[in-house]
Amino acid sequence: MPANRTITPGIDVSPLALGTNVFGWTADTRTSHTILDAYIAGGGNFLDTADSYSFWAPGNSGGESESVIGKWLASRGTRDDVVIATKVSHHPDLQGMAPATIRKAVDGSLTRLGVDAIDVYYAHFDDPETPLEESIAAMSELVDQGKVRTIGISNYSADRIREWLKITEREQFHAPVAVEPQYSLAEREIEADILPLAREHGLAVMPYYSLAHGFLTGKYAVGQAVDSPRAGDASKYLTPRGEAILGALTQVAAEQSVEPAAVALAWLAAQPGVVAPIASARNANQLAPLLQSMDIELSEAQMRQLDDASRP
Repeated sequence: MPANRTITPGIDVSPLALGTNVFGWTADTRTSHTILDAYIAGGGNFLDTADSYSFWAPGNSGGESESVIGKWLASRGTRDDVVIATKVSHHPDLQGMAPATIRKAVDGSLTRLGVDAIDVYYAHFDDPETPLEESIAAMSELVDQGKVRTIGISNYSADRIREWLKITEREQFHAPVAVEPQYSLAEREIEADILPLAREHGLAVMPYYSLAHGFLTGKYAVGQAVDSPRAGDASKYLTPRGEAILGALTQVAAEQSVEPAAVALAWLAAQPGVVAPIASARNANQLAPLLQSMDIELSEAQMRQLDDASRP
């Protein structure tokens, strides 16, 4: 089994988080539960969801992913074996980070998940219309109430994260322990600001879109059609730089006898400050290479090759 990593004392997670935004969307309940079983069996223990997943799918209204996870937890009795992260501010009926919104949203998430406390509760998106101090106070209050164990920040700029940290220190609120930004071999912009900030303040980095909408799985090529809801997003990376990244991924994957997706995630997990990349799977077959990433170690030469190919 892969060695777990520490978010904060008392919360240790596997070096791969399972993204669950596909649950109740491109993966039905039965398939989602199969994926969850396989992920746990493969050494994973960290589930990443949000109260908004997946309102964009026809017939959905938000909260579907949490409900799927809640049913799985109830049927398997595995609550103590997993770390659960969810988010607030993007549910269609609960937009923003106003204190009343946060208080109502957390109760909805707890009910759907069927748990007494959320391990990591993220502010999903910044809300410039609500004073940041009010949002932070409401999030901190949830920790005092025992509804939330720790706080995280997602999709905030480096400046806003820095402001959050200053307010927290000044007012003695519960400090955030994690940040969740977009980061991958194809998207390395956070290396200029958010990543150094996170390292400085000991914030665990949990990158999303770790496979760049599936582009880093290696199944995309110029002129090749791919049957995936994310094909449009992934195709934007079909540039000379993107092709260079795929070339390096393919070569290293062959050397490691794994799939390119495993290499892309292993590279990300090896970055200082990164605790657990987040990746999702629509079925058990897609999950297999993700699990491989937890069991491989890239050489210095392989890391350098991937760095050079993907450098912005």
